[in-house]
Amino acid sequence: MLSHPVVRLSAAAVLAAAFLIGCERKEEEAKAPPPPPPEKLVLTPVAFTALPGWSADRVAEAVPAFQRSCAKVKALAADRSIGPDGVGGKAADWQGPCAELAKLPPGDDMAARAYFETWFTPYAAANNAERRGLFTGYYEVELKGSRTPDPAFPVPLYKRPADLVMVDLGEFADRWRGERIAGRVTAGRLKPFEDRAAIEAGALSGKGLELIWLQDPIATFFLHIQGSGRVSFPDGTETRVGYAAQNGHKYVAIGRELIDRGALKREEVSLQTIRAWLQANPGEAAALMNKNPSYVFFQELKGEGPNGAQNVALTPGRSLAVDSKFLPYGVPVWLDAEDPLDAQTRLRRLLIAQDTGGAIRGPVRGDVFWGHGPEAEAKAGVMKSAGEYYVLLPKTVAPAS
Repeated sequence: MLSHPVVRLSAAAVLAAAFLIGCERKEEEAKAPPPPPPEKLVLTPVAFTALPGWSADRVAEAVPAFQRSCAKVKALAADRSIGPDGVGGKAADWQGPCAELAKLPPGDDMAARAYFETWFTPYAAANNAERRGLFTGYYEVELKGSRTPDPAFPVPLYKRPADLVMVDLGEFADRWRGERIAGRVTAGRLKPFEDRAAIEAGALSGKGLELIWLQDPIATFFLHIQGSGRVSFPDGTETRVGYAAQNGHKYVAIGRELIDRGALKREEVSLQTIRAWLQANPGEAAALMNKNPSYVFFQELKGEGPNGAQNVALTPGRSLAVDSKFLPYGVPVWLDAEDPLDAQTRLRRLLIAQDTGGAIRGPVRGDVFWGHGPEAEAKAGVMKSAGEYYVLLPKTVAPAS
């Protein structure tokens, strides 16, 4: 039988070894970068002349969008706080500017510019000290569908289940403002709802939740990401569908999964390249799409355009999705970012914060709504623009820095 020599260390040797290990750990900790500070919206007042391209934009195009948001504000009590921590002041601060907005002559850029300069102060937005952020785009998807089950239209688009409970955690504590969860109540407790994989496997089939049947599972997946779409039927009629609810699971970008696999390079990722990969790999497409557990339920829409989270119709090229944990809906925002179709030029325009999205997170983050059609898809699909924005607040509002 083999035996191993026993190594005996003196107390001094043990202490010395412990000291050396402790020193090594301290050196490693010293080399490690400090954790980033908590995200915080910092607003710094500037002059309108500091807004890049302010005098060149067709500002009047943003006025109809702002009028829709003003209608929402007018319905609020005068002392109602606007946005998280009252960053937008009180509803009363907006009533004067909104009343004057109705007097603007339609399409008059000079009058619109003078109106904003008279009633508002621009604030450069930053995440702590970082002013640059990411700006993407979204659009209204066009799909083919049927109102009845058909082998040519095998993909169900579900309406909101009656037992789905959506909870705004901000109603329970200020520190959770902007955070939401969803699930179903089982034995008196809120439990997670089924994820995408379970629903695609048939967890909701046979429950009468089918709203419309669609032709293409890949197009349907992108409808879930974009949140709104137009469905054309074989008889030539059309309907709009939009977000009704979400299953409460966190959104996961499958483009990141394709990067991790080496299937796409980071700079190559776009809606178009992801769709091309899914179409070229039908045997793997369903499993990849199921990597995103988030699942959206839909409703048919009536009236103008798809509605955003503010419950107003979105305006192509003038509505912006933001993180409502930091910015209130309805505020005008001046964007200065890379043009999605031409990196040599800038996208500089006035938009109105009217929506949000599962991937829109952070104080300096936005998603531009481009409308519908090939041009809107082309812009939204490739938009990954670095940029900055400025928040316009009534002059009677003095946000804390």
